[in-house]
This record gives sequence, C-alpha cells and structure tokens, in this order.
Amino acid sequence: MNNLNDSFILSSLMNGNSLRSLAGPVLIIMILSMMVLPLPPFILDLLFTFNIALAIIVLLVSLYTKNPLEFAVFPTVLLITTLLRLSLNVASTRVVLLEGHTGPDAAGKVIEAFGHFLVGGNYAVGLVVFIILVVINFVVITKGAGRIAEVSARFTLDAMPGKQMAIDADLNAGLIGEDEARNRRATISQEADFYGSMDGASKFVRGDAIAGVIVMLITIIGGLIVGVMQHDLELSIAAKNYTLLTIGDGLVAQIPALVISTAAGLVVSRVTTDEDLSEQVLGQLFNQPQVLILTASILGVMGLVPGMPNFVFLLLAALLGTSAYFVSTRISITNTADPVTPEMPTTEAQDASWEDVTPIDVLGLEVGYRLIPMVDKMQQGDLLKRINGIRRKFAQEIGFLPPAVHIRDNLELRPNAYRFTLKGSVIGEGESYNGMYLAINPGRVTMAIPGTITSDPAFGLPAVWIEASLREQAQNNGYTVVDASTVVTTHVNHLIHSHAAELLGRQELQQLFDHLSRQSPKLLEELVPKLLSLSVVQKILHNLLAENVHIRDMRTIIDILTEHAVRTQDATELTAIVRVALGRAIVEQCFPVVDAELQVMSLHHELENVLMQTIHSGASAGGGIEPGLADTLSREVSIAAQRQEQLGLPVVLLVPGSIRVLLSRFLRRMLPQLRVFSYSEIPVSRKIKITSIVGGGGK
Repeated sequence: MNNLNDSFILSSLMNGNSLRSLAGPVLIIMILSMMVLPLPPFILDLLFTFNIALAIIVLLVSLYTKNPLEFAVFPTVLLITTLLRLSLNVASTRVVLLEGHTGPDAAGKVIEAFGHFLVGGNYAVGLVVFIILVVINFVVITKGAGRIAEVSARFTLDAMPGKQMAIDADLNAGLIGEDEARNRRATISQEADFYGSMDGASKFVRGDAIAGVIVMLITIIGGLIVGVMQHDLELSIAAKNYTLLTIGDGLVAQIPALVISTAAGLVVSRVTTDEDLSEQVLGQLFNQPQVLILTASILGVMGLVPGMPNFVFLLLAALLGTSAYFVSTRISITNTADPVTPEMPTTEAQDASWEDVTPIDVLGLEVGYRLIPMVDKMQQGDLLKRINGIRRKFAQEIGFLPPAVHIRDNLELRPNAYRFTLKGSVIGEGESYNGMYLAINPGRVTMAIPGTITSDPAFGLPAVWIEASLREQAQNNGYTVVDASTVVTTHVNHLIHSHAAELLGRQELQQLFDHLSRQSPKLLEELVPKLLSLSVVQKILHNLLAENVHIRDMRTIIDILTEHAVRTQDATELTAIVRVALGRAIVEQCFPVVDAELQVMSLHHELENVLMQTIHSGASAGGGIEPGLADTLSREVSIAAQRQEQLGLPVVLLVPGSIRVLLSRFLRRMLPQLRVFSYSEIPVSRKIKITSIVGGGGK
C-alpha cells in the first residue's frame, strides 16, 4: 500500500512538472490565437482584467526586489505582456468594427467603463488623455529606461574582465571557495545577459506605444466607414459610438502598458543594496531632519501668503515638522547611547622575571594606527577572518597547517603602513589605505584613472590608489579593483607561500604526524624514529617545499622513505627518490592539462657532460661551478626563460637527475620562477617537446 501511495505521489509530481513546462508554450499559443479567433465580449472583459492584474503584479514585484537578478525573467515578461496587449487590441478592434453599431457596450463592459467613466463619455477628452498617456509612456519612461539599460549593459560588459580577475584574486588568496567563485562568475554573466536583454526588451514597449496610436487611428476611420456605409448610421452617432469604443480600447491597453514601463524603469534604475525600493526611499529621502525642517518652514511661509491655499500648505508643513521631530529624536537616541568603557587594571611595579622574556612570533603582522579598523571586529574589520581563510587554503594546497599570524599595531610605522615578519625578521612590507581601493593595471587598461600611483605590493604590478567613488569607472577601464583589506591579505598569502619551507618547523611537523596517526595509526610506526629521525624527515620535506612541491600526499612520501631509509640516511638522496615518486603531481603543478605536451627547456649535451664532470670531481651539490661556466650558464638560462615566458609557457628546465639538485640550487636565487625537473620525474604517459636548448654555443 505504501508503495502504491509513493508511486501515486511520484506520478503526481511528474505530472505537475509536465504541466508547468507546458504552461509557457500554451500561453504563447493562446495569445497568438487571439489575433485570429473571434472572442465574445465576456472573454474580452476577462482578458482585459487579467492584463491589468498582471501589470500590477509586475509593478509590485519590481518594487520589492533587492537585486535586478531576482527578477531576471523580466525581459521575457515584458515581451509576453506586450504581445498580450497587441493581441487584445486586435481582438477588440475586430469586435468594435463588427458590433460597434449596437451601442457603447458592444466590446464588453471593461472597454465601456474606460470609455465612459474615466473620460466622462467625451471622446475628445478621451482622445487627449490617450495621447498624453502614449507620450508619457513613449517619450519619458520607455526612452529613459531604455537608455539606462543600454548604458548598464555596456558598463557591465566592460567591467566583466576586472570583476573576473577580482574573483580569481579572492580565490587564490583563500577568501572564497570554488563553489562561491563559480557562483560569482555566474552572477556576473547573468548581469550582462540581463541588462543586454533589457536593452532590447525596451524596444518592445516603444513599438507597442507606436502600434497603439496607429491601431486607434485605423479603428476610428474604419468604424466611421463601417457605421455610415454598412449600417446607415448618422455621422455624429457613428463618430460617437466608434470613437468612444476605440478610446476605451486604447486606454484599457495603454494604462497597463504604462504600469509595465514604470516597472521596467524601476528595475534598471535602482542601485543594488540589501533593501527594497520602499526602504531605500524612506531611509534616504526622509532620514535627514534638517531637510524636513527647512521644507516645512518654506511651506509654512507660503501658507501665510494671502491668496494661497493656506490650509493645505499649513497642513503639509505641520506633517513635515512632526516627521522631522520624530526622526531627530530617533537619531539622538541612537547617538547618545553611552558606550561602556572598560576599567584598566592597575599594575604594580614587579621585579624582572623570566615571564618578561617573550618568544618571537613565527608569523607576525604589524599595522599602522590607520589600519587598526581593518583588524578590529567592533569596526567591521574582516582582516582576521581573511587571514584565517588564507591559512585554511594553505593547508589544503600545501599539506600542513602554518602557524597562526599574530597581528598587533605598531606606532613606529607610518599610519597606513604594514609589515609582515617571519621569526622576527621582516619579509614584506607595504602600504594600504583603509576606505580606498587599489586599481591594478593587468596590462590592458584603456584609460588612466586619477589617484596615487603605486605598485601592487604582492607582485609589483603598476597600480593606483583611488577613492571609492571611482571604483566602477576603474573596472570599466580595465583595472582590477580590490579593497584595502584584500591588498594586505593577497600580499600575506604570497609571502606565506613563498616561505612555506621555513614555516614547517619541528612543532608543525609533529602536529602533522599526530594528524596522520589519527587517520592511519600504522603508517608511521616503522619510519620515525626507527629508520629516520624527525630532523631528517623535516629536512626532506623542507627540500620539497623549497622547490614549490606540495606535501599533501604524505602517504606516498612516508611509504617511499620507509622503503629506502634502510639503504641510505642522506636527506638529499632521499629527496630525489621522493620527487620521482611524486613526479605526476610535480608535473601537474606546471602542466595541469593531462594530454598536453610538456614544452620545456633543456641543456646542450656538452654542457650536461661538463656539469656531470663537476659533480663527479667532488664538487658539492650546492655549488662549485667554475666562475666562467657559471656566468655563461646563468646568462643563457635567463635568455631561454624570458623566451619561455613570452610564449606563455611555464619556465621549466629538464635535466638529468644527477645534476638536477646542483642546477636547482644555483639558479633558484636568480630565477625564482624557474622549475628544474629531472627526466626520471616525468611520467611515461606525458609527451615532451623541447622549446629551447641552453648552452648550444659550447661551454
């Protein structure tokens, strides 16, 4: 029985979904069929009333939306309502011409009411009112809304690259996740589609207004011809009947059209906030008591002038004055709340002790006094939250949790300056202006923007500090615009990744092993301390991190070390063995596309032989290259690396395994972006393409 009930419910839901999917096509077919099939007056009354109700619904929805994308279907709704009005015009025109000689209710009660009640049965007045409504709709509302939609569409498209780069920057800094980044990109694309659709949809309303005037003229002329020549009516009676019916028909269509056009203007002209339109208007227009008091005073003076409508002016002045009193009272209550000041504890002089010796923070961030609001939660500062996000993303990407960043103010720094320290030493510093934005030039800026010229502290790109009011303009000109807090967090994120090897201390390594032991209790039993000491393992991991190799795959690393630690205890040799085991992951860091060729640089075979002889002659792996050879090698590698970067390729040098460590340590300081791979680290499934050969001219 339960299975039968479940099947019935499931089939009902599927039928409901099918009906909803059929609603759109059925509605469009019905609207188009009204242009062809004759409709009785009662059906016309029902459809005209539905048209008015639909226009009111659209207007109210546009008033209560907080973001234009909440009503993203509006351009389609605009097309459907315009098509509905035109179909009703055609259907009502047919009835007016066929039955207009029978009286003013020939086309239904709704048209009769609009033709008699709204304009008093005077077709001259009705004609004037109809023309005024068309002019308001066509010249004022539709034209303005269309212009706003056109400009918004162009600015939204121009700002898309900058917004996309800002999303990528937040993603790389660990401030957002992949899902949120994907949602933000989808939102940007939907904004561009929405304003582009609104730009085109506004033409529907404009065409509807023109069509309404033409249909009205044709109907009046056709009605006079039909009434006089076919039904033998007097010219005055025919003019009155057909003109009133036509005016009623036009008004019953143009009033909903005016409502829909107003809704379109409200949707495209509003600024996106967390408030709906009513809250925005009341909060911004009637929230300043000084304005209300001045307005009330002016109206009060005008109300005392003889000959003016004194009662009306004085009544409105009294209402505005009362509103000003209540607004000022509410603001004063909010501002006069006494903040609770904590009592500072009194400290007595004490003798010096070991408590006065404070350990140095592994990671520290010192800020000037003007940047304190960025780290103060009471002042809506989000820097602490962002730095926690950086540590979380670092742990996910690199494989261990870095030490906490201790933030403190330093009055010795410039007011807008900050500096980042590692074990007490400064590894990075810069300036950030709270409340302003940094416009970074990614290389395709169309127009310069006024501001304080500087450079991006993380990557050295040219940039400009700008006021908040210039943010949209900078994005439209091709800049990547980030706020002051993002500037600091991006710099901190870059510095933490650059010094990952130094962050893996004994304590962090022990915490990593404790975490692994909880997940795989048997994994570390044989390795530490039976085969290798903790310091040797730390040195191996340090070697990997120094060359930008993540250690997320600790299972493989520990398995390889357990297998080979019986034969050797040398950290450098074990690092090379681990790199071969991690070869696939190492290559994917530079060449993420699995099927793509590995376009890399290589050494000339003569140069390889010379370097191998240097290793075999007893030179240490860290240096010992003859000075002349070192100069030639560094110069030619620099040229090849520059050529590789111009091609948009990763700067990777492929060498034999015996000289990989020698070259990596020698070239690392000169070319930080250079990665040195050995042939044995390349998976057999990857294809290799040599783009340039270093040292082709000899030694």
